[in-house]
Amino acid sequence: MLPPIDVLREQITARLTAFDRREVPPAGGILRAAVTVCVLEDAERVPYTILLRRAPRGRNPGQWALPGGRLDDGEQPVEAALRELAEEAGVKDVEVAGLLDDFVTDSGFVITPVVAFGGQQEPVPDPREVASLHAVPLERFLAPGVPRWEGELLQMPLGPSIVVHAPTGAILWQFAEVALRGRELRVFDVAQPHWTRT
Repeated sequence: MLPPIDVLREQITARLTAFDRREVPPAGGILRAAVTVCVLEDAERVPYTILLRRAPRGRNPGQWALPGGRLDDGEQPVEAALRELAEEAGVKDVEVAGLLDDFVTDSGFVITPVVAFGGQQEPVPDPREVASLHAVPLERFLAPGVPRWEGELLQMPLGPSIVVHAPTGAILWQFAEVALRGRELRVFDVAQPHWTRT
């Protein structure tokens, strides 16, 4: 059971501040991206985060993802994550709580996950990049059977038709353990399904 949102915000911020984050140092030839685990509140102040399904064209078509994308030239990860959050989901004016471990994908990207709070904004998907946008209550991350394993593959079953794999699933698993449960967890060795390696 999660505490009220104001207490939860304090807990998550404190946990991420204390978290010994693993960062991949900048280097030539590394492709950088950033995503946001954005905690929003519904009308009853119940916390949720947003997942999106990528549009059927472009990079990773049809896959579950967090709002995010590549860093522009000269852009820092937090700046990129929040820009993409605004572009893809229409969520602005957020408060950054902290960062999770960089995740190195099989396709050569380094993804920096940013955790932020956005209050009671109403997300609006950009139809050019997003096929659909879905609210996932944070309580779902603490439910029995989350995560589960299919052989060596991590699965995050976050809704009736939402099963998220690495890299997004690994990032969300670390968010659940570190930010919500206050536990130590590293996910750098979580295997990716072949269809995410684009």
